[in-house]
Amino acid sequence: MVLDPGHDLRANLETEPIGPGSATRKIKDGGGTTGVVSGLREAELNLRVALQLRPLLERAGVRVVMTRATTTRTSMGNVARARIANRADAALFLRIHADGSTDRSVRGTHTLYPARRSGWTDDVYAQSRRAAGIVQRAVRRALGFPDRGLQERSDFTGFNWSDVPVVLVELGFLSNPVEDRLLATPTYQRRAAVGLCRGTLRHLGRPLVACG
Repeated sequence: MVLDPGHDLRANLETEPIGPGSATRKIKDGGGTTGVVSGLREAELNLRVALQLRPLLERAGVRVVMTRATTTRTSMGNVARARIANRADAALFLRIHADGSTDRSVRGTHTLYPARRSGWTDDVYAQSRRAAGIVQRAVRRALGFPDRGLQERSDFTGFNWSDVPVVLVELGFLSNPVEDRLLATPTYQRRAAVGLCRGTLRHLGRPLVACG
């Protein structure tokens, strides 16, 4: 499978097609959000969680490819991330993110998956939707944040270019002081990794014992 810790050290404001053959273009990476209290950058949180998740999955016998293992460069963009997953023929392309809002009271965990579009996502829609539900339940249970449910998205470049099942988990809101403080701690980063591990292994039909 492929773990994709969202963003990187620097945003990438170049554009790329939103889907194969599309004239609609989006910026490659807006850079992510930052903790309103902790000052922790989303890119770093995403990577910390992914680096804890990888050995848990490997202990369960899952081969793991990561789109990045450091936070040191300009983001590669979402087409490149999807192509990594496609080349790996990933059983699941798991994208790890945290959210932000102009309303500091907004909080909770939610999971996104691709809307069905012929020629782009129709081949991965059903498995992505199934995975999203399983992963959302596991992560919400692990973190204890409010359940914001599932969202279909047709406007995510990383979804539209993916030829393998793909979900994007928004662990919580770094714009919310409560969730920001918690997600900045090693305890909650571990909880996030364990929840993602359980959801992933459940989707793959493997025993959950490796997740701890």
